[in-house]
Amino acid sequence: MKAHKIIFFNQKGGVGKTTTCVNLGSCLAEMGFRVLLIDFDAQANLTGAVSGDGRKSTIYQVVIGKKNAKDALQQTIVKNLSLIAGSVDTAGLAIELVDEDNREFYLKNALSCLDEMFDYILLDCPPSLGLETMNALVWADAVIIPLQCEYMAMEGLNLLMRTITNVRRSLNPELRIMGILFTMYSKRILLNQDVVDDVTGYFKDLVFETVIPRSSRLSEAPSHGLPINIYDKGSAGAKAYAQLAKEVASRVY
Repeated sequence: MKAHKIIFFNQKGGVGKTTTCVNLGSCLAEMGFRVLLIDFDAQANLTGAVSGDGRKSTIYQVVIGKKNAKDALQQTIVKNLSLIAGSVDTAGLAIELVDEDNREFYLKNALSCLDEMFDYILLDCPPSLGLETMNALVWADAVIIPLQCEYMAMEGLNLLMRTITNVRRSLNPELRIMGILFTMYSKRILLNQDVVDDVTGYFKDLVFETVIPRSSRLSEAPSHGLPINIYDKGSAGAKAYAQLAKEVASRVY
């Protein structure tokens, strides 16, 4: 069986893409699935969040053909959870590939050898709609859209949907939206619930039932190089991501 290839996509930064990629991946691994995380953001925050080594082979080297994807795999501190590290060099891919033929397919071609090795491959996109993200959309089977519970975060949602629709029409007909995930939710902030109600009312079945709470423990965990289910398994954030992992597994099987 081929891996389920999922990306975390939102052109707005700070909405929980990396947090969700790391913690969903770790919770799926805890369930016994073979999981690979790919850090495709030049900030490389995902790499540090699982104590990865960015000095070793990186996704940049894989995409430009300097390294085979299998040789770039790192085992993380979490059982069943592997990593291809990120690099600041990834920011230059758009310039390096701009004149290449089939430039949107470089990532897909570079990662094809991994399809049979994992149950899930989760990729953290940069906060942009550039060529790197386009490569991710062409490679992926499914998109998870983390959405912070505030109106400014909602403004770009229609643009995201149009982008995904255009990619599906022209480059990747298999691409689908797995779901919109509300992040940084607080019951004390009335506006948060208004955003949840508005988006759910419009997009209905595309919205995950799981909502990720605003949590200091989720914010602290990356500084220790640990996913939340390792850092503080009893926290509200850990419980939310464990529930999300079950929901994701139910949507793909």
